[in-house]
Amino acid sequence: MTKDDGKTSANATDDPASLAARVRAGDRRALARAITLIESTREDHRSQAEALLELLLPHTGRASRIGISGVPGVGKSTFIEAFGLDWIDAGHRVAVLAVDPSSRRSGGSILGDKTRMEQLSRAPDAFIRPSPTAGTLGGVARRTREVMLACEAAGFDVILIETVGVGQSETAVADLVDMFVLLLLPGGGDELQGLKRGIMELADLLVINKADGDMTDAAERSAAEYSNAVRLLHPAASDWVPPVLTCSSLENRGVSEIRETAERHRAQAEANDALESRRADQARRWMWGEVDEHLLAAFQRHPEVRERLAALEAQVSRAQITPSAAAQALLEAFRGG
Repeated sequence: MTKDDGKTSANATDDPASLAARVRAGDRRALARAITLIESTREDHRSQAEALLELLLPHTGRASRIGISGVPGVGKSTFIEAFGLDWIDAGHRVAVLAVDPSSRRSGGSILGDKTRMEQLSRAPDAFIRPSPTAGTLGGVARRTREVMLACEAAGFDVILIETVGVGQSETAVADLVDMFVLLLLPGGGDELQGLKRGIMELADLLVINKADGDMTDAAERSAAEYSNAVRLLHPAASDWVPPVLTCSSLENRGVSEIRETAERHRAQAEANDALESRRADQARRWMWGEVDEHLLAAFQRHPEVRERLAALEAQVSRAQITPSAAAQALLEAFRGG
């Protein structure tokens, strides 16, 4: 079985040591079970997941981690399928963490990436795991980092993370990966104006997709425009000035060049210790993110906070008190004041 549909049940009786051993042995069912355990919000599962990750952590860190984002309609799934197959042809094992947007109303998500990556999902050296964002900002799911580590421990040496699309908070993917690839459409002069400067500054590689048919010339013009923009954003003395490449995912043209560029980026980052430094910074930010999450959970569970919360929310809604004053009242309740 070459893909996972995200429905494997987490078994509370799984021994973390046994599960870790099976994940490291390349057991796909064990990997799917481990990911389900990692993504679970149950308290008993969280403790098991932490124990599992402690066992897997020494066997991680060797994979190339690549984040891929782009505007809606840019063809992310089609590109990732062609890109993933190219890595496999070059002798690698590829895991795709495809993040689906969750509905604000129902909490549900489409989880349809497997149907959009049919060839890749059938490849023996590929593993596709769709995950809902569950309301998490930043274009990635809540436990994407931990899922990535599990895939690395299972022997996948290229991890592709597809985000839900470019937006104000999409830059969170840069805190997960070694290389951030931004997909763009041909003829994107207006798009260039609309893109957030922060996204452009974080991108390590810009790719003009759909450079085929009538759009081939437009793609080349767009590449020239974006190259000029990149040179303005990155000083000439930069160790890595993001290249701007064109490709056709449908016709599989230019995809190998993108893979080779990714390999050069990693080799350069390893040579000047930038990769180690980047991952160390990411680990520290991950730690503080966990602190924030646990503090917020403890705050929301606090009995005095829960007792006052509904009344204060009602007062804020009726403009009887400012949000800052309500927040201060809740914090005083939390501190026992």
